[in-house]
Amino acid sequence: MEHLPGFGPLADRFDGFILDLWGVIHDGVTAFPSAVDCLHRLRAAGKPTLLLSNVPRPNRDAQALMQRMGIDDDLYTDILTSGEAVRRALQRPPDLWWAELGQRVFHLGPERDRGVLDDLPLISVPDPAAANFVLNTGPDDHRNPSDLAEFEPVLAACAHHHLPMICANPDMAVIRGGVRVLCAGALAERYREMGGDVRSLGKPDPAIYQPVLERLGLLPERILAVGDALHTDIAGAQGVGIAACWVLSGIHGAGLRDADGRFDTVRAEAEARNAGLAPLATLPHFSW
Repeated sequence: MEHLPGFGPLADRFDGFILDLWGVIHDGVTAFPSAVDCLHRLRAAGKPTLLLSNVPRPNRDAQALMQRMGIDDDLYTDILTSGEAVRRALQRPPDLWWAELGQRVFHLGPERDRGVLDDLPLISVPDPAAANFVLNTGPDDHRNPSDLAEFEPVLAACAHHHLPMICANPDMAVIRGGVRVLCAGALAERYREMGGDVRSLGKPDPAIYQPVLERLGLLPERILAVGDALHTDIAGAQGVGIAACWVLSGIHGAGLRDADGRFDTVRAEAEARNAGLAPLATLPHFSW
């Protein structure tokens, strides 16, 4: 595992890049200037970049958020969110599980994620008792987003009515504006423990990489994925034969620093090894 101070040497070794958003490009509130600089440099070098994110919103909503942060659409080649993947699966069911969901959906998540359902032939209902299935986009705005116990009653109600669950973000947690909050993946995992039937779309599922590879038009060995989460970004890339660069300052950052606040690469190697993963390289931050 290489431990590099910047991304420049890796940029020269690959023809295209899959880049995570949260923890790499921005923190959900603010864009990282060094990451925006990397996007500018990759664009200038003619290197295609596809932003692959487990955010439970359609592509257009993720792009609108980045535009407000000062990240223009022309700084990257394409984007695919897990929310967009869910929309496509609801529009064109890939298998019988999706085809048999029904029309009445209970949305477990904040209003800002409702774009996943826009213009779909579905009926939103306010209570699990009236639903055919539940769309889980993560903690809603009416509960403590850091406390899983807050969601026990609503998950229990969904389980009582045997609702299949779509998880639109497999992440367990994210750092939003410097604060660690739960994601839809944590709610989905608890729902499975209750006996619930769950389908997740997003990293690390190999299916999410098929349209990515088609869009980049490159062989997997010519692509590098950059992400901050071992169990989604790094595991997902490794699962489809794509080399990965691990950004240490993201979701795992607090546990990887030594007493002086520097990243401990020995500790990082041990954590990756314990997860059964082998990133090609690490970076302190996504900076050139």
